[in-house]
Amino acid sequence: MDDISGNISKQWNKHHAIYMSNANLPREMLEKEFCIRFVTSSPHTARMEMMSAMQDSIRKATESGVFSWDCKHEEEVMLELYGLFLGGDNPMHAEECSHAGLHCNFFCRTCEVGGTKEYKESDEGYKSIFVPGKPRTPTGTVEEIHAQFASALCSGASENIKKSVASSGVKDTRTAYILDTVVELGKKLHKRGAGVQAKPECEVKAILEKQLGDLLQGSTIEGAINPLLGVEGFDVHQDRPTEILHTVLLGVVKYFWGQSVYLLEKAKLLDVFQMHLDSIKKDGLNAPCLDTEYICHYKGGLIGKHFKSLAQVMPFLIQDLLPIHAIFVLVPQTFAFHVQRLR
Repeated sequence: MDDISGNISKQWNKHHAIYMSNANLPREMLEKEFCIRFVTSSPHTARMEMMSAMQDSIRKATESGVFSWDCKHEEEVMLELYGLFLGGDNPMHAEECSHAGLHCNFFCRTCEVGGTKEYKESDEGYKSIFVPGKPRTPTGTVEEIHAQFASALCSGASENIKKSVASSGVKDTRTAYILDTVVELGKKLHKRGAGVQAKPECEVKAILEKQLGDLLQGSTIEGAINPLLGVEGFDVHQDRPTEILHTVLLGVVKYFWGQSVYLLEKAKLLDVFQMHLDSIKKDGLNAPCLDTEYICHYKGGLIGKHFKSLAQVMPFLIQDLLPIHAIFVLVPQTFAFHVQRLR
């Protein structure tokens, strides 16, 4: 699932779409357009609502089986479906995991690595970023969401939920509206007016519980939260391949390129770099795009295919142009800044 442009006539008309592929297909067939099946799309429906409907469809097909014809053995067969993994970019993966994203203290959607800003800037905290933390589990995430619902019924709910998200990284977008509504009602009920006595805590809690029940519309909290957390045989925290384009090419490589160009321009060596790039032999490279003049002229507007090419040749081009200490400083700093995306 990812966001796409809904039409051609406008530059950007945002839709969210879900596609599926059969992972049993050979690798050379898997990415063929006719082997990628469109499931659903909508500019209005919430993303996790669409994912919930898709999951229900898979579950029903799994329970009843899908009958088909085996043309090789010439007999009727029954297929059983199950989800193997989810594809998408980093923000979409975070939402599918009920995770707050890369900008929270515990930034990894797969494990519990991280900490406060002060801790991560310390020697011990910096080292811990490069070591896998305790793996996240769907059960643990569900328990944390339940704890946030419990906090919403108590005094100081807004701050308590913020602290919970900061200390765990768990944020379920499917139930965010329900939590926000209950918290705002709690603020109004706890607010004291001039000469008006505050409502007893037990009365406030009873009102909030009733409001919560109305918002759930007869469903339980388990039925309202992220449906991907309860899929049998599927771990949403683990079964998501890392998205290479934004993670590596538009992440580590892009920032390394930007810092290198800054130093080259500062030393007035960009023309020399362009000559180095133009003189390199390209026959043995897996380089889809190495247009020297374009790369150096539009150095601030390059895309993935350019960074794919530059990543293969940069060490040979800058080894005598940048100070050796700058190269050793650039690489670790850039890697550390984006190591959270590589998880």
